[in-house]
Amino acid sequence: MFLHLGADTVIRLSTVIAILDLKISGSGASSQYLKNMSNSNKVIDISENNAKSFILTDKTVYLSAISSQTLKKRAGHIPIDEN
Repeated sequence: MFLHLGADTVIRLSTVIAILDLKISGSGASSQYLKNMSNSNKVIDISENNAKSFILTDKTVYLSAISSQTLKKRAGHIPIDEN
């Protein structure tokens, strides 16, 4: 299975470790982790500087303009409300 992150970027769902909201996770340890990964050139920004979420994979961190909730629904981790 694959997960579409936006901006014509698709990754294997099996490589995804976590899908996190950037605003909620944007402080403290998460912020430091993103900074360290960025310094190691392991961050791929596909959000056009409008990041709402970040996706941790086994090798890379992706910044996406798509919300974490939407990405989780696409990944099948959150049931879609039928109402």
